[in-house]
Amino acid sequence: MKFVDEATIEVVAGKGGNGAASFRREKFIPKGGPDGGDGGRGASIYAVADRNINTLVDYRFARLHRGKNGENGRGSDQYGAAAPDITLRVPVGTTVFDVETGEQLFDLDRHNQRVTLAAGGQGGMGNLHFKSSTNRAPRQFTYGQEGEQRKLRLELKVLADVGLLGLPNAGKSTLISKVSNARPKIADYPFTTLHPNLGVVRTSPSHSFVIADIPGLIEGASEGAGLGHLFLRHLSRTRVLLHLVDVSSPDPSIDPVEQAAQDARAIVEELRLYDQDLYNKPRWLVLNKLDMVEDPDDVKERLCAALGWTGPVFAISALTGDGAQELTWRLQEWLDAEREKANTAQDKADGSYIAEDPRFDDTRSDHTES
Repeated sequence: MKFVDEATIEVVAGKGGNGAASFRREKFIPKGGPDGGDGGRGASIYAVADRNINTLVDYRFARLHRGKNGENGRGSDQYGAAAPDITLRVPVGTTVFDVETGEQLFDLDRHNQRVTLAAGGQGGMGNLHFKSSTNRAPRQFTYGQEGEQRKLRLELKVLADVGLLGLPNAGKSTLISKVSNARPKIADYPFTTLHPNLGVVRTSPSHSFVIADIPGLIEGASEGAGLGHLFLRHLSRTRVLLHLVDVSSPDPSIDPVEQAAQDARAIVEELRLYDQDLYNKPRWLVLNKLDMVEDPDDVKERLCAALGWTGPVFAISALTGDGAQELTWRLQEWLDAEREKANTAQDKADGSYIAEDPRFDDTRSDHTES
C-alpha cells in the first residue's frame, strides 16, 4: 500500500504576440521609417513549493491551467504587453512527472523552490529590427512562438499528521469516514480494515490535515500477531496519535470501563515493545461509542482514573458524529501550532527567519537582552 497523493494536470503556456510591420506616418516627416514594435511574451506556468499546503486535492478538480497570450506589437514603437504568469502552489515534497514519457522532471523538496512547468512563447519581432542601410523600408516581421504544452502527473508521498490507534472494531474506520473524504470498508466484525486508509480532513478552505487509519492492533502485535504490526512504521511519521477506545459492552455482566482500561493498556504496551519513539509520541485518548452507554460522563471519569490519564481526552460517537467536529478543530489548532514551531526552527537554521515584531528578533545583530 503506497501512501501517495496524485493528481494529473495539463499546463498550456501562452503564445507570444506577433511583431508589427508599421511605418512612421506623421505630417512634415516624410519617409519616417519602420516603427513596428515587438509582440509580448506569453504567460509561463510555474510551480512553487509551499510548506503550508499538505495535499494535492485542489488539483484533482482544477486539471487545466492555460496561460494567456502576449499582446501583438503595434506601430509607433509600441511593444505588446507580456501576459501575466501563473503560479501553482504545491506541497513540499511534490514530484512532477511527464505523463507521456514517464520522466521525472522536478522534485520540489524545499520551501519556496520554484520551477517552470511550461514556458511561455517569445514575442515576435517587429520590422523595426530589420532596418539597415540597404533595407530602409523593411516589411518583414516574425510571428510569436507557441507556448509549451504538457500533461503532468503530480505525486506526493503523503505523511499523515494524525494516526488512529486501537483494537479491531474500535471504530477507527467509522471515524475516518465521518471526518474525512476516505471511504474505508466498514462492517460489524473485526479486521474489516486490511490495509491503511488515508483521509484529508478539511476544517476550512485554507486549513486541512491528513489522518491515517491502519488495521487494528491486538495483543502480541509487536511480535507479528495480526495485521497492524505491518503498518506501525507509518504511524512513526505522524505528529500525534489518537487512541480510540471502545467503551461499550454487549454483555451486561462485564464492566465496560474495566474492559476498556485493559484493552487500552494492552495497546500502549504493544507500542512500547515495538518502538520507544512511537511510545513517546503525543497521544490523545478518544472514547468512542458513548451513544451506547447510559452515563457518558461517569464512564469518561472512571476510565481516566483507571488509566491514570492526564492528557487530552475526548468523548465521541463515530457513528452519529457527536463530538467529532470538536475533535477535528482541536487537532487542527494543535497541528497548526506544531507546524509553526517547526517552520520557525527551520527558518532560524536557514538564516531566513524574520520575526513579526523586530523588537523580539534575537537574530538581529543589534539585539540586546532587556
